[in-house]
Amino acid sequence: MSVELRHLRALEALDRAETFTGAAAELATTQPTLSRTIAQLEQITGVRLVERTTRRVALTEAGYRLVRQMRPLLAGVDRAIETARTGEASALRLGWAWAGLGPHTVPLIQRWRQRSPTPVHISSPADPEAALAAGELDAVIVRRVLPDQLADPALTSAHLFTETLVAAVAAASPLATADKLSLEELAEHRVALCATAPTATVRLWEHIAPTPATVTVANTDEWLARIAIGDAVGVTAAATRYGHTSPDVVYLPVSDSPWVEVSLIWPSTRLHPEIESFADLARSYLREVIEQSTPPSVFALSQAVF
Repeated sequence: MSVELRHLRALEALDRAETFTGAAAELATTQPTLSRTIAQLEQITGVRLVERTTRRVALTEAGYRLVRQMRPLLAGVDRAIETARTGEASALRLGWAWAGLGPHTVPLIQRWRQRSPTPVHISSPADPEAALAAGELDAVIVRRVLPDQLADPALTSAHLFTETLVAAVAAASPLATADKLSLEELAEHRVALCATAPTATVRLWEHIAPTPATVTVANTDEWLARIAIGDAVGVTAAATRYGHTSPDVVYLPVSDSPWVEVSLIWPSTRLHPEIESFADLARSYLREVIEQSTPPSVFALSQAVF
């Protein structure tokens, strides 16, 4: 016997429902049939995938690993079936956590729409990389403070550009009158860190003693509010100032900012049919922006990594 989609859908539904009753109802089948389907999958794989007790049902570690790997594949199958059914191109689902491409997000997507019939659906989930792994997104814009590197062989990465960090301070603060601020100067104040912003962590100050006091906020709105009322200062990617503005917050250059790499990533084995074309267009557009900017753009473009 070989693995069939019904086997995979059964295990995936059981993982979400956490009961045979709920999973069977979702799949419009009976509990005995679902139980036999799971047992068949365990026989095919040769490992126990589900722990069954009188009180609860839970996936084993092997079961969780299988679900994590197959869930994106099932999402891809569903998209392919929908495309075949409707005859319309499957949308490219693009996500990011914080700033996207700053002022270039809208022009880039508009240019794509002029050149391709494939729609782009954008979203900003709390954890885009987790959404990518779950098959909920096709590609994600990510930022990493260099020299940190993406080291996941399951992902393909296309470098888009590099940028710097900026400081965010209350407009009423004396700091707002400065031309620029250093990380050491910022360390004298409490720093607001957002859980969804991987570029701004205490690691930025690991070479400075003492490290700053910090407060962790849940989202961008709280981050801006804390800074606006003077409770804290912030550090963020330069692109943030274009999408998250407030009359009560001033953005200033960070004089000793490390470089921040902005990349587009997607699964190596579950790539959307248009993702490489989208990545090529993104790099072409950004190269054009840099070459035409006066004065020269503050970010740089380097060789792609595929």
